[in-house]
Amino acid sequence: MHKYLPHTKENIEAMLKVIGAASMDELFSQIPQSLKLSKPYQIPSQMSDYVLTKHMQSLANLNQQFIVFRGAGSYDHYMPSAINSITSREEFLTSYTPYQPEVSQGTLHYIFEYQSMICELTGMDVSNASMYDGATATAEAMFMAYAQTKKNKILVSSTLNPHVIEVVLTYAKYRNIEVILVPSKHGVTDKDFINTHILDTMGLIVSTPNYYGIIEDYDGISNIVHQNQGLFIVNQEGQSLALFKNAKDYDADIACGELQSLGIPMSFGGPYLGYLATKSEYVRKMPGRICGMTTDVDGKQAFVLTLQAREQHIRRAKANSNICSNQSLLALSVTIYLSLLGKQGFVNIAKDQLNKAHYLYNKLLQTKLFEEAFNQMFFNEFVLKPKFDTNHLESFLVKNNILGPLTIKDNLLLFAVTEKRSIAEINQLVEMVVAYHESL
Repeated sequence: MHKYLPHTKENIEAMLKVIGAASMDELFSQIPQSLKLSKPYQIPSQMSDYVLTKHMQSLANLNQQFIVFRGAGSYDHYMPSAINSITSREEFLTSYTPYQPEVSQGTLHYIFEYQSMICELTGMDVSNASMYDGATATAEAMFMAYAQTKKNKILVSSTLNPHVIEVVLTYAKYRNIEVILVPSKHGVTDKDFINTHILDTMGLIVSTPNYYGIIEDYDGISNIVHQNQGLFIVNQEGQSLALFKNAKDYDADIACGELQSLGIPMSFGGPYLGYLATKSEYVRKMPGRICGMTTDVDGKQAFVLTLQAREQHIRRAKANSNICSNQSLLALSVTIYLSLLGKQGFVNIAKDQLNKAHYLYNKLLQTKLFEEAFNQMFFNEFVLKPKFDTNHLESFLVKNNILGPLTIKDNLLLFAVTEKRSIAEINQLVEMVVAYHESL
């Protein structure tokens, strides 16, 4: 089986004959000349394997290589080379979605494994076959709460990533759902506000770690939400699931979040991968599909589409969601990543990030150029308040091949550290920050 099947000259001529076109130019004659490329493609006629490799390397070297200390939803993690190797195999590369499950056993198998891993990480009963990204997964969790409770108001913590909040607000607008943002207090969700505003809402959406990297404690919050007949939704970033309490520990009803950090490159902001998992009683409100394992007529192991939500086929007007397609190659990447690491490897990488983030945090405070913004526990991301003018800090660091912290509200700086950052690189960042301050 070939990965690619290019059209031969004979193939093209046969297809043109069937559709009644004399040539390829005639086939595309309706495209205005102004939109067509008027100059040659400038593709070399031929290159040897070695020369082509050198040529591609020279093009790649035109990109500036950064040491990354920025996160806010997209993180510079190590991606094992086996991921690209396996996802490029022909049985996965062109897979779209298993509309014919009996001939999609490979796809269904890895989706089943992915779902199993997500359930183990979140503690939830069921997971679907992945979502577009963490933001849309969170919005879909809101739709599940809306379908379950029939209420049109929801509380959303303002400590979620602002981009996630924007997507939730966009989804809510066209369902006439009122989103009430819960203010933050000292960098964490204001629980007093929840107590006074939870009445007559469909539930609450929170995150941990939050936008500031802080690990929020939600013990007891589910009782408040459930006493008011709402659903408790917890958004968690993938790497943090190795070390901290999960959705089940907080008695949440729905778990959602972003999995880019688990074997998916930053890729200029996408495509990424969202997860969505829930308790078994809400499975019928979940969008997408769920794969299961069974036996065939010969008693052999087989995989099937156990559940397909209504939006997949008929009665779409009554569907909870319009999410209906899923290539799932990114879910395969996450599955391979977690399989390669194993449970202890996953924990070890998370601990490495935590330790290095705290190392950088302390080193920066020791310079006396920063002060604490929030005295809270954090994972691999944190916020500091600079005591100096940072208007040109980013350009200064970029000149030194460092993508530094993100400036957020109130001129605070948001730093991120992953397992890829060495102690030498962390020390280099600190030295560059000091050098910038001395240049002012």
